[in-house]
Amino acid sequence: MLYATASQTVGPYLHIGLSGLNCADLTANAPELAGQRIVIEGRVLDGRGEPVPDGMVEIWQANPAGRYRHPDDARDVPLAPGFTGFGRVPTEADGAFRFVTVKPGAVPGIDGRPQAPHIMVSVFMRGLVKHVATRMYFPDEAEANSADAVLSLVPAERIGTLVARADGPQRYRWDIVLQGAAETVFFDI
Repeated sequence: MLYATASQTVGPYLHIGLSGLNCADLTANAPELAGQRIVIEGRVLDGRGEPVPDGMVEIWQANPAGRYRHPDDARDVPLAPGFTGFGRVPTEADGAFRFVTVKPGAVPGIDGRPQAPHIMVSVFMRGLVKHVATRMYFPDEAEANSADAVLSLVPAERIGTLVARADGPQRYRWDIVLQGAAETVFFDI
């Protein structure tokens, strides 16, 4: 007799086999990396506002010149030696995460127009059938943010969920809320 297979989620054991790829400091292997070094800190919160203690946050970004370290980005823009643009960290008991990186440069959108500097973010956690994907934008890029094609698709009252807030010199605070009234905007990818 055949039995139905149980549904699968990305947790609670998502750290097994993935922790070797953890990277909280994207600048560690790029000592000569130009650009403004920044710290991004935040928390992952569930629908009740409770911390997610066993999640994982991944980021991927362009370098300060606006180029991704990816074969599809073959533009004549310099790569930054040692900088992959990829980071991954587990959340702490209080849902906290922290990255050290550089502020990314603008990259072209599908239509060739520049996108506002941003960092792509994925969140993995127990109970999710598939990870969720979003972006983090910078509060000091108001002009670029207002012209960004992706941000223009987001209802005005929800754009704030995608924009970090300044938390000191070269420090940004950005919480990821998974459900509820303050839910972060997630993208269907």
